[in-house]
Amino acid sequence: MRRAWIFDLDDTLHDAGRRILPHINRAMTDYVIRHLDVDEQRANEMRVQYWRRYGATLLGLMRNHGIDPHHFLWHTHQFDDLPGMVLAHPALGRALRRLPGRKFVFTNAPRHYAGAVLRALGLERHFEAVFSIEHTGFRPKPQAAGFRRLLHRHGLHARSCVMVEDNLPNLVTARRLGMRTVLVGPGAARSAVVDVAVRSVTELPRWLDAL
Repeated sequence: MRRAWIFDLDDTLHDAGRRILPHINRAMTDYVIRHLDVDEQRANEMRVQYWRRYGATLLGLMRNHGIDPHHFLWHTHQFDDLPGMVLAHPALGRALRRLPGRKFVFTNAPRHYAGAVLRALGLERHFEAVFSIEHTGFRPKPQAAGFRRLLHRHGLHARSCVMVEDNLPNLVTARRLGMRTVLVGPGAARSAVVDVAVRSVTELPRWLDAL
């Protein structure tokens, strides 16, 4: 079976932590304040609690408050200058070209945002498809349901897939389904569920024999 590479987006293909994620977190808090009529402290608590419990703040808002997911995702992922906020390694495209097989992006972010980030990175041509939270039926990683939808939609076999992520719980699910796993990040380390640990996706080509 042909190998398939499945990449997370934020903090995997680009550094979202310094500029983009703080902006999104602020937008989510503001959204909760406006639509649930709570103060800033309570809104922040809800945003974090739902993210930890459900894997995405959105899912907690849907289940507990009936929030429209499309409305929430659109209004919390707006940027005046997204290209100016995106930070990525200049050799990323070159590294992706050296990875044989099909390539996908699998993200808990909405599709309009994921597409805009890939355009800003100049990486659209490297990926066959983007599988966003809308495609999961709003069942975000680390839930297995979204992974299974991705596999079914694109005719993939888990054992032919390599999941590349900065979030360990998501790799736990990938491993349980039979995927090979790569943990990305400055403090990444191998473990029972991590086959390869790298600081950056640009290091992946040198690990092909291990995957």
